[in-house]
Amino acid sequence: MKLTVVGCSGSFPAVGSACSSYLVEADGFRLLLDMGNGALGELQRHCGLYDLDAIFLSHLHADHCIDMCGYFVVRYYRHDGGRCDTIPVYGPDGTEQRLTTAHADTPTDKSMSEVFDFHTLKPGSFEIGPFSVRTEKLAHPVDTFGIRVEHNGRSLTYSGDTGVSEALVELAEDTDLFLCEAAFTYGKEDIPGLHLNGREAGEHAARARARRLVLTHIPPWTDARRNLDDARAVYGGPAELATSGAVYEV
Repeated sequence: MKLTVVGCSGSFPAVGSACSSYLVEADGFRLLLDMGNGALGELQRHCGLYDLDAIFLSHLHADHCIDMCGYFVVRYYRHDGGRCDTIPVYGPDGTEQRLTTAHADTPTDKSMSEVFDFHTLKPGSFEIGPFSVRTEKLAHPVDTFGIRVEHNGRSLTYSGDTGVSEALVELAEDTDLFLCEAAFTYGKEDIPGLHLNGREAGEHAARARARRLVLTHIPPWTDARRNLDDARAVYGGPAELATSGAVYEV
């Protein structure tokens, strides 16, 4: 599998990064994990607008899904070749309504479903193209799902947004690459069920025996280097910060 970081900023875009969005590729199939603020523009550096095969939305906060409104325009009002066929979109219950409301000017209440084939996420295992995936509901104020993607015996796990979660440890067990949020700063913010700090991300990775940890979803106002140091203090494997445009072979 090939993982490309399209955007990795938390809460709002940074000067050098869009919000959360990650492109996973294998066997010519392209799966996008989240499409937050600014991601649609950055995505075009890595693939064509019509080259995606499926989209996973971990939850419905704007910094993970709002550029789907722009992508609706791309697919619905395609300037050449006619309207696109539907593309599978896996998201929490209410995804279609959330995007329709956010766009606020769709021709009808069902226009989104004319280009997006919505699938409601529940905890469980299923197939997306060549990938075997497993999803688990995690700890956040809205319904949020982490995802484990497997292909040819290799795996990557993406936390989405979450607070401390035993389900995340289980989801990431023995994973080859753990893409884990670390929005909070250890010793500073302490809001249960919202986000992880760097130390907590490292603890989750250590308990899961993840082979590699990549910290993501760090807001521009947070000291990312401190979060990385905090993670490395409790996790002994290779750990680094996600950066826009970074590519990983998993």
